[in-house]
Amino acid sequence: MNALIQLVAVAALPIVFAITLHEAAHGYAARHFGDPTAWRLGRISLNPIRHIDLMGTIVIPLAILLFSGGSFLFGYAKPVPVDFGRLRQPKRDMLWVAAAGPLANLAMALMWAALLKLAWLMPENAYTVPLSEMSKIGIAINCVLMVLNLLPLPPLDGGRIAVSLLPHSLAWKFAQLERWGFPILLVLLFTGILSAVMNPLVAGVGRVIETIFGLY
Repeated sequence: MNALIQLVAVAALPIVFAITLHEAAHGYAARHFGDPTAWRLGRISLNPIRHIDLMGTIVIPLAILLFSGGSFLFGYAKPVPVDFGRLRQPKRDMLWVAAAGPLANLAMALMWAALLKLAWLMPENAYTVPLSEMSKIGIAINCVLMVLNLLPLPPLDGGRIAVSLLPHSLAWKFAQLERWGFPILLVLLFTGILSAVMNPLVAGVGRVIETIFGLY
C-alpha cells in the first residue's frame, strides 16, 4: 500500500499536466485559426485547474492506477469547446486544431525525457530519485495519450484528423461515428483489442525518445 501511495504522489503532477495541457493546446490552436470560443470562456490557459474534470482527471485515473497496481492508466479533462464552423477554413483547420493535443503530449514527453536525462547526470541526492521516477511516468503517460488520441475514431483527435483529410462525402459519413465513439472505445478497451493495438505503438514511440536522449 505504501508503494502505491508513493506511486500516486509521484504520478499526480505528470498525469494532470499531460491531460490538461493537451486540452489547452486545442484551445490555443482554435484561437489561432479563428475560433475564439475557448478563449472567451477562459479555457486557453496553462493553469491545469481550468481544465480539470473531477472524475476524469483525478478520481478515474487514480482509481485505475491503484487497482491496476500502476500497470494501466486512463483519464480525460474537460473538453475545450471548439466551434469548427468559426474556423477560417473549417475542414482544413480542423486537422491542426485536432493535432495540437497529441503534439502537446509529444512535447511534454520530450520535456520529461530531458528531465530524466538531467536526473541521471546529476549527483544522486534527495531530489534525483523522485525526479527520475516522475519523469519516467511523464514520458509513459504522454506517449499513451498521444497514441490513443491519434487513433482514427471520432471523437478522438485522430478521428477529427481523418474527417479533415477525407473527401467531403466520406468525411460526413465517417463523422457520424462520433456518437458511438466512446462506447466503441470502451468495447475495445475491455476486450483487450485497444491494448493490443496501442502497446506496440507506444513502445515504438518510447524507444525513439530513448534513442534521442540516450536513455539506456
